[in-house]
Amino acid sequence: MTIIDSIRKSVVPIHPEGHKFIAIFAVATIIVGWFVSALFWIGLFLTLWCCYFFRDPARVTPLKKGLVISPADGIVSGVGLATPPKELGLSNEPMMRVSVFMNVFNVHVNRAPIKGKVLKVAYKPGKFLNAELDKASEDNERNSLILDTEYGPVGVTQIAGLVARRIVCWAEEGEELPVGERFGLIRFGSRVDVYLPSNIVPSVVEGQTMIAGESILANMEGQQEAVGAHREQ
Repeated sequence: MTIIDSIRKSVVPIHPEGHKFIAIFAVATIIVGWFVSALFWIGLFLTLWCCYFFRDPARVTPLKKGLVISPADGIVSGVGLATPPKELGLSNEPMMRVSVFMNVFNVHVNRAPIKGKVLKVAYKPGKFLNAELDKASEDNERNSLILDTEYGPVGVTQIAGLVARRIVCWAEEGEELPVGERFGLIRFGSRVDVYLPSNIVPSVVEGQTMIAGESILANMEGQQEAVGAHREQ
């Protein structure tokens, strides 16, 4: 293996969604730095941070039947019964909700938690409260999916946060999403909720670190012990 191959394998890919932002930061840095040299270094730092934010590393998704995988990198901020967003029309009864909070340093590409067909995509404008707050599920801007799975409908909700001002979702109604498939992204810092049948016992607890596409949230085939598939980026 050559040095170039080693470097290529070590570099984390950048999601295409970030290309225009990186270009804007880079051009602005050059222009401003031409007139004020001190600002060039600030702009360079922001450009590099933008590259870091939009990174899209490869993930190895567990494929065992029934596993529910984390849709986002971050920290589990809530586990418990909660009523899903009304716009989804899922149920008036509480479902098991697992919330994963992403800060500005986490990977923000979101992945399908379980294999299923997209029955509905529903966007709702709203506020930009701290995404860690429980009421953010009701008050904040959000985009939700219903996945038709062999275990029944599963809801996935992308929630904007304090500095998040754009939810991106490229999944479409009628589309089949494999588990771990990329379906969206949120800029910059936010939360993703997963709604499961009320009788499912999650494999995670609050404060646990999640890796999108790899960490196991629950087992639809039955209760499962927490899995230590959590590693540093």
